Amino acid sequence: MIRKAKPEDAEAVAPLIIQAMGELANKFSNTTDAIKTLGLFEYFFSQQNNQYSYENTLVFEENNQILGTLNAYDGGKLAELRKKFTEYISLHSDVKDFNPEEETEAGEFYFDTISVAPSAQGKGIGKQLIAAGIAWAEKTGHKNVGLLVEVENEKAFKLYQSKGFEIQNKKKFMGGLYLHMTYQIA
Repeated sequence: MIRKAKPEDAEAVAPLIIQAMGELANKFSNTTDAIKTLGLFEYFFSQQNNQYSYENTLVFEENNQILGTLNAYDGGKLAELRKKFTEYISLHSDVKDFNPEEETEAGEFYFDTISVAPSAQGKGIGKQLIAAGIAWAEKTGHKNVGLLVEVENEKAFKLYQSKGFEIQNKKKFMGGLYLHMTYQIA
């Protein structure tokens, strides 16, 4: 079942967000300490008004276990949603000007992270989360859904392509090269 996330889902969802982000999670947390990175994402997931908040997250739950997650929001609100995160990093680390490039834009409902637990992959959960995310975008009045996928992540690229996403361009983001893909809602 897919449902809106709740703050108490933090312990289950934060590792999935980190899994989806890969090396970017350490860049965002400014540490290679896995426990500190996990704590950071658990904290922000449980808070309101930020890009990783439970407010911006759907979860796939089966037998009271969260097996997948989709984090998404209005791309025009990225700067506002990222503000608490960047301020926190500036206050709690040696990085004083943490200001990553914008990965999305106004007019786009942005899929920030999509992740399925390794034990549940290959069961169609990712496809269900994408469909639910597109429905969420449509319900909020968006006509365009966007996401970034690492250029070398062929498996994810094929999944998004099979769901109707098309490449718009390539983007550099925090030192990596990504395909910016979009889906047009009819």
